[in-house]
Amino acid sequence: MSFKDQITEDIKAAMKAQDKTRLAAVRGIKKVLLEKEVEARGQGRNQLSEAEELEVLVQQAKQRRDSIEQYTQAGRMDLVDEEAQELAIIEEYLPQPLSDAEISEVIAGIVQQVGATAPKDMGKVMGPAMQALKGRADGKKVQELVKTYLASQS
Repeated sequence: MSFKDQITEDIKAAMKAQDKTRLAAVRGIKKVLLEKEVEARGQGRNQLSEAEELEVLVQQAKQRRDSIEQYTQAGRMDLVDEEAQELAIIEEYLPQPLSDAEISEVIAGIVQQVGATAPKDMGKVMGPAMQALKGRADGKKVQELVKTYLASQS
């Protein structure tokens, strides 16, 4: 079953269960997927690749995390709870996140590959690291671990 079909089935299940939060979250994912698909048609493709679908999910999760942070600062705990529930639903579709140790292993390999030796080489490492860890690790966490790793190298 394709990811798009899975989303459609999950929308039907949420409607039957009358789960408004899940329904809103899954419909939101489908809406963004359809928008991206329309963009792809303009480029001569009929469907999105798995990487593009993953990118949509990562974007949706990041959007929810940012909203949670802003609502927390504003003291709107009712909205924080709503966004947190939607984030949990979106994360069900994402691959399992990697542990810090697994991220560090990937970073170590990339550092050796690009020949980075000092913190000033962070830009050389971040691009390939984010590409390799897309959807499996938070960008802030990767940046923090790269910074720590390169500082220990110098």
